[in-house]
Amino acid sequence: MESKSNPLSRIVFPFTTSHQILNLSKIRFRSHWLVCIAIRTATCSTKCQPEVLTSAIAEESVESEANNNNSPPKEDSMQIFKKWGCNENDISKLFTRRPSLRNADLVQLHSKLSLLSALGLTSSDLVKIVNCRPRFLSCRLNHDFNERIEYFTQLFGSKDMLCKAIVRNPSLLTYDFHSKIKPTIALYDQVGVTGKDLIAMLLSRPTLIPRTSFNDEKLEYIRKTGVLKGTKMYKYIVTLIAISRLETIQEKVANLEKFGISEDEVLALFGRSPLVLTLSVEKVQRNMTFVVATLKLPANIVLEYPFLLFNNLGAAMKPRMILAGKIQDMCLSPEIKGRAAILRALRMTEKRFLNVYVSCHPQDVADELMEVYRNAKCIKRLAEGSKKIVRKGFPF
Repeated sequence: MESKSNPLSRIVFPFTTSHQILNLSKIRFRSHWLVCIAIRTATCSTKCQPEVLTSAIAEESVESEANNNNSPPKEDSMQIFKKWGCNENDISKLFTRRPSLRNADLVQLHSKLSLLSALGLTSSDLVKIVNCRPRFLSCRLNHDFNERIEYFTQLFGSKDMLCKAIVRNPSLLTYDFHSKIKPTIALYDQVGVTGKDLIAMLLSRPTLIPRTSFNDEKLEYIRKTGVLKGTKMYKYIVTLIAISRLETIQEKVANLEKFGISEDEVLALFGRSPLVLTLSVEKVQRNMTFVVATLKLPANIVLEYPFLLFNNLGAAMKPRMILAGKIQDMCLSPEIKGRAAILRALRMTEKRFLNVYVSCHPQDVADELMEVYRNAKCIKRLAEGSKKIVRKGFPF
């Protein structure tokens, strides 16, 4: 009896040639699974083939899933920050201030954090740095890094002081070292601001390095202030004039000259109270107008009492003078009357002023005076709400 040929053999035999076995690599499943399936189907009935295929696919799927579960989780920027010492709160602050840190390049981020670790900076320092300069970790830090750190360590005297300066002004690690930092430090050496004086100014004024410039006009202004090298005020007047634009200095001098004060007197005022240079032209003009027009005091009184230029007009000077008028109308004592009493009242702290002129009276009188004082503080300048703020760049 002639046996019937198994139809599966027609499927298996073509796979026996070497050429077609090599073609199995183009099939989706792995070749060794298909070879095993082909051999087993040659000896089984047609009903076994789907079962073998299903079993093979299931086994491969289980093996692939097990391999994926055993592989370590992919590292992200959050894990790098955690390894560096940041807690959940620190990381939240960093991502809030600079959301792009979530997708930062991990190799570059790890490299930058390693540089900061070598300096001794902590996670809390990093939060302050990013809060101050959100783009800090996006900047290039390794450019002239070792030379920069060695130079700053010698300048500040220790790494602890250097870390304090970096937290105060993170841009010390990003400014161009050879074209910006070293020439600026050399300029201050030439004008006599060195050592501890220069360190104090670098810590107090982060914009010192990028905004410093000297010319003949600025040096002449410094000379006219009358402040000598080595004195306490010298470093303040030099650095403030250095970071100020020449046009701004001239504008502030001219503003006080409008009230009859000479240029020499204005510059002498700058020498005695350098922070007058930080006041805006508008603020000085408002306070001077109040001193001359309302208080009926001579304009040059600010040369002797510079606090009149610094006082808040709407929150201190005007309300106190309104209260002085109320006290006089009610014939109460002590009064705020006469030049000496006015100057004394304007120089007092808020707490002392209320104790001397309000709380000393009976409760009903004190409540009435306090209500007048509070209402006076609520008075706003005319059209202040609709005023357009014009920004001219850095105020100095």
